Parts: sequence; C-alpha cells; structure tokens
Amino acid sequence: MVLSALPGVSERMAKKMTDHFGSEEAVVSTLESGDVGRLAEVDGLSVKRALSLARSFAGDAGQFLATKEAVRLHQQLLGHLQSFAACAASRERMSLLTPIAQPERRQEYVRAAMDLSNEWLLQQQQAWASLTRLRDVNERYERVVVSQEPMDELKKYCRVLQPGENETWKDYTVFKTVTWVGKGAPMEAPEGWLVLGQTAEPALLIPERTIDWFNINRKTLNTVCTLIDEFNQGDYAGNHALSDLAKSLNQLTELPQALDALGDGSKIEEVERIKDNLWKEAKRLETEVNNEVEQAMNDAKMALSGAELLEALADGAAFQRKLKEATGHVIQEAMQRARDQLAEFLEPAGMRCPYEIFTKAWPAKIDRQTIDSIDGTLESKLKAEQTEHLVNLARLLGPMKSRCERAVQRMIECDQWLAIARWAHHDSCVMPELVDHGIWLEEGRHILLGVTPDPVTYGLGKAAKKGDKQTLALLTGANSGGKTTLLECLAYASILAHMGLPVPANKARIGKVDALHILAKAGGTQSAGALEQTLIELASVVSDDMPKLILADELEAITEPGAGARIIGGMLLAAASQPDTTMMLVTHLAPAILEATGRDDLRVDGIEARGLGEDLELVVDRTPRRNYLARSTPELILRRLERKTSGAIQDLFVSILERFEQA
Repeated sequence: MVLSALPGVSERMAKKMTDHFGSEEAVVSTLESGDVGRLAEVDGLSVKRALSLARSFAGDAGQFLATKEAVRLHQQLLGHLQSFAACAASRERMSLLTPIAQPERRQEYVRAAMDLSNEWLLQQQQAWASLTRLRDVNERYERVVVSQEPMDELKKYCRVLQPGENETWKDYTVFKTVTWVGKGAPMEAPEGWLVLGQTAEPALLIPERTIDWFNINRKTLNTVCTLIDEFNQGDYAGNHALSDLAKSLNQLTELPQALDALGDGSKIEEVERIKDNLWKEAKRLETEVNNEVEQAMNDAKMALSGAELLEALADGAAFQRKLKEATGHVIQEAMQRARDQLAEFLEPAGMRCPYEIFTKAWPAKIDRQTIDSIDGTLESKLKAEQTEHLVNLARLLGPMKSRCERAVQRMIECDQWLAIARWAHHDSCVMPELVDHGIWLEEGRHILLGVTPDPVTYGLGKAAKKGDKQTLALLTGANSGGKTTLLECLAYASILAHMGLPVPANKARIGKVDALHILAKAGGTQSAGALEQTLIELASVVSDDMPKLILADELEAITEPGAGARIIGGMLLAAASQPDTTMMLVTHLAPAILEATGRDDLRVDGIEARGLGEDLELVVDRTPRRNYLARSTPELILRRLERKTSGAIQDLFVSILERFEQA
C-alpha cells in the first residue's frame, strides 16, 4: 500500500516514516502490530497521532465516537478491558480496539476465544506476563563490511567500505574483523575475516548483531519456547483465535534447541582456558621434571672398578659419558611424562604437542620459543573458533528472526482476544446480535460502577421487543434512580458491539449505526454565545439523516426550564423525522416537552422510587416502566433528610414536606 493513502499522512510524513523504518513494508508491519511507541519515534509524529494512524490502519474511520462524552466512555471501557491483558504490549495493542464499520470479523475471533476454558485463559495470562515487543539492536560494531555493491542500510551498525579500482583484499588486512562480500576475496580468509558471496544471508553480514538480537530478546523468546511446548501438547490450530499463532509457532519448533546453542560457547571457553593457563602449566611441568630427576638421582648408585676409576681420572670426558649413560634414561622418562601431560592439557583445544618442549641444557628448562609458538597457535585457533561460532550461530538463528517477530506479533494480537475472553467470563458477557436498527438489552449491566450492578432490561427501535419499538423515548424518574446509569449502559453496549466485542447482558440486539452521539448533562444555564453554539450542534445532530444513536442527558439544563422544554421539543420532532435515528432523552421536564411537541404518541418511560429502605436509601426498580411518567424524588430525599437531621434544620424539612403533601 502507499502510506500517503492513509488519512492525514502527507508525502513528507510518508517519507519520514519510510526513512526511519528502512522500508514501506517495515512501516506497514509496525502499523499492523500496533506498536504505537515505535511509531511515535518518527520525527514529527506524536503519540496521539501515531495512535490515530494505527487505529485508521486497523479500520477505524473515526466518526462513530461522535462526541467527547462518547470518546470518554470508550476510553473507560478500554481501561477496564486492558486490565485483563497479560502484558503491557497487549494492553498497548488493545488501544487499537475502536468501533469499526465491519465488526463481524472481530466477533469471529472473540467467539473462538470465549470457547476456551477460563482456567486455560487465566493460566496463559500468567505464562505470558513476561511477553514484550521484540527490541532491535542499535549497537555499533567494530566489524568492517567490504563490498563492491553499496550497503548503505548497514552504515549505522558498522563501517562499510567499497574497494577502489586498484585495491585488493590485502589493502584491508589492517582491519581485524572484516566481512568481505562478493568478488576479489582472498582464497584463504585471514584470521577474524568472513568471506561471503554477493547474495549472502543478511544475518551473516554482521553476525554479532544477529546473535545480540537473540540475546537481548531472550526473555520473550523463552516465553515463545514455553508456548511452543504448550501448543505441541494440545490441539489449538482448530480454534480461530489461535490458528494464526499456531501456524507461526509450528515454524519455530527448532527455536528452543537453537536458543540452547546460543549459550553454548564451550569450545571457545575451553581454548580460552587453555591459552590463559598455558605458561602456568609449562612452568609447573618444568619444576616437576627437575624435582623428579633430583629425587631419582638421590636414589641412584653407580659401581666403579679400580680400573674404571683410574680411567675416569685419566679421561674426564669418558667418565662424563658413562655418567650420562647411567642417568640419561631417568631424565628422558621424566621429560616424556611432562610431554604427555602437556599433550593431554592441549587436547581439548584440538592441538598436537611438539616433541621437544625442553632446551638441551640442565637443569630442565621449558623452551620459550616452543611455548610462544603454541600460544600463537592457540590465539589463531581462538579467533577461528570465535568466528566459526559466530557464523554457525548466525546461520542457525538468522532465518528464525523474522519467524520470531511474526510469532511474537501473533502472540500480542492473540492476547487481546484472550484478554477480552477473560473479561467476558469475568463480567458474564454475551456476543450481541447485530441488527439494522435500535438497541435492546436483556438484563444489561453497567460494569464500571464499582459495585454489583442491578440488571436492567430495556430497548428502543426495531431491535426491541414488541411494544418497545419506538425510535424515541423520554426517560423520567427518581433522582439517583439510575437514569444516567442506564444511558451509559446503553452507550457501552453500543460501543462494544461496534467494536465487535461482547456486551454485559444475558442477551442483546444492537442496531448498527454510523455514529453514537452522547450528549452529556450541561453544567448550568449557559451564556448567549455558548447557548447559540450548543443549539447549532444539537440541530446538526438531530437533523442529519445519518444512521445514529443519540443518548442525551437532561439537555433542558442549557437554559431556563420553560424555554428548555420548547427547544428540546423541537429537537425531538426533528429527530423523529429521521427514520434511521434512535434517541433516548433523560429528562425531568417530560410533561412540558410533550406539550411543546403537540404530540401525545411520544414514548415516556419511568424509573420509579418506591420509598426508603431501613438504611434510608432509595428503594428503586432500576428497570423503567414503559409508557409511565415517573416522579422525581425530591420528597423522598427531603424525607430522608428529615429523618437524619435534628433541631431547627429538621423542623425546616418537616415544613417543606407539608407543602408537598398539600400540593
């Protein structure tokens, strides 16, 4: 896709994003993953804008949540749902869950996740707690990459050079660690060099970077390995919510063994140990030989006849020869044992021991040149082992990198569905039936009250049951009776349904609309300018023929009651003329509004307070009575205050109550 086709993305911003991530495909992958933090790293892209872009990419047209109050309720819902995610990465991913035009596809994933046992879902929440987004490696390495072809993408990680016309590989032997790519390479690579073909695997160009990537992401990759074992033991591929993840994990069956190899540098460690202890071992053998020969000499005896003694006195050289013959085998045997021990010491490094390790002189001395030669060979071998280990690991792990990235992305995506399933089990939610018009809940519950909610059955429009199919309704009744709670309950249900998610109810039918308008209670009588702006906004909402749900809370508070009733009456008539509009208005002015409309067929529902309980709390039937004008509860509030107070204040409330009784 072309990035500039996304809403609000200019050609300049598209180029910035492409430059930052290296390619348009990488940008699209990041958008798809929902990694808002990485998107916000692009110069000029704020976190808010990055979130908006990711949501647009996920299918949000941005018009459903049509008012600030609708946006606020959506954010509250998200915060609640995110608390069921296993990790921060999943919670961030869930921020992309907004109402979309076609929520049915999401419903398929959520239904499948809800089919999983709650016990398994909770187990995975703990198992995935250490899951994080995979981090890239931004280190700079000493390695020098030499290539006839430009490799600009590597320049931020190491030095990249292109040979001149008259240059050969010998001109680059001044560098210790080199990757030579393509033609002109040496027949035999110098120590620390890698020689690769022109089409070399990217993971081998800077093998240290490939290995470092697996090391810094080891914790998350261990979580992936645990999940590989889990999925090997069960049949999860058939579950729609887990099938994509199962496919990704199936391509990583060798990952656990490969990660074990990541920490297996035993051969290198062995060569390092031998090199570090070489001179110490040589001096130990030197001392051991001298001590052994000295001890053997103390026990040695040589018998000489008189003639031999006279001969020795006459010819000292002959005596020396005879003495050497008598003791030479002791020295040779001691030195041979020393050579055998040194050979055994060098064997783990795969090295042969030279035959002569001592000088000709006595007492025995280690030949420094021989040991220096062994040390140099060990140094070369160490570099070769390190290079070979790097290459082997990079060759083993490199092809798995993209598969690991895909698997982790699938895990994060999958966990959002598992989180929703955990929430659905926790709050006893059901998947709603999406219909053409209206809204209806059977025992719907407001899940964010902080207390156990009273279930309410209520509906409007074609989605409702027979007798409740009117498109407009006025909701009247008790203060603190639950009118605003019911309004928010309907709003939450509509938002969740349009997100493709379940709703907290026993059953639900939700009409698909293009926009949700939640018009919150005004904060008091408005100034002329503010009132004018409010009326323009109200008129634009109710007169628009777009399919929509309007939930309004005491709009009459925008001005004095008499004028407010007439204004709201006119707005209701405008809304009634729009067949694709469903509207509920919470109000205390139902009679005046009905009079202002001149109609007697508008639906009025009421939440009735039956009295005060033993704890002086209102006893309320939270489910509205249909076509019933419920009273507000000022007299019940006054009666409660009269019982809770004393003295002159109590007397005042008593006198006010008497006026209600006389009315």
